Amino acid sequence: MTTLTLPGRAAAAVLCAVFVSACADMSEAQRSAAIGAGVGALAGVAIGDSGKSAAVGAGVGALGGYIWSTQMAKKKAAMEQATAGTGVAVTQTADNQLKLEIPSDISFDTGRAEIKSNLRPVLDQFAQGLGSQPNTEVRIVGHTDSTGSDAINNPLSINRAASARDYLVSRGVDSHRIQIDGRGSHEPIADNNTDTGRAKNRRIEMFLAERATAAR
Repeated sequence: MTTLTLPGRAAAAVLCAVFVSACADMSEAQRSAAIGAGVGALAGVAIGDSGKSAAVGAGVGALGGYIWSTQMAKKKAAMEQATAGTGVAVTQTADNQLKLEIPSDISFDTGRAEIKSNLRPVLDQFAQGLGSQPNTEVRIVGHTDSTGSDAINNPLSINRAASARDYLVSRGVDSHRIQIDGRGSHEPIADNNTDTGRAKNRRIEMFLAERATAAR
């Protein structure tokens, strides 16, 4: 068991005071994240008793088990370059996942689950290098607009995610690393009463995440 040195204890005390004070005016969600950050930061102090260790610990504690490693940062930069001008949104989520939001105009035709040719280069870039990142997890979520019933939209959204998964597998990604889900029309990001809004809602979302337990 690691024992804090005197400087480590002092740092821990300061961190505790800072986080207790900061939590006072936060919402419940913000408070939980801040507490997680505090716990992680204290763990970092205990491990290394240095500012660098504390910073790493804070990232892990606050963000629910995922880390944002150098590899993840490089992957984000590569995806941004590969998708520039396509309308694909590449972001880092609050819990340190790399997220790709892929609109319908380059992914799927209306009512169809077969991937369009425009999507293949995006998936190729996404698959590239995953073989050397064995601790990463892939999740693909399909969405539809509100046209049609749940009986049509729910399986369609799953089938779209499955098509993207199958393409990644054809490019060498282990199928056991990929989870798929479909949300039908239940998680719109735009107004389903307009053509533009419906087009935005017909999409797939792809997530890449690296487990904190992989960090050594």
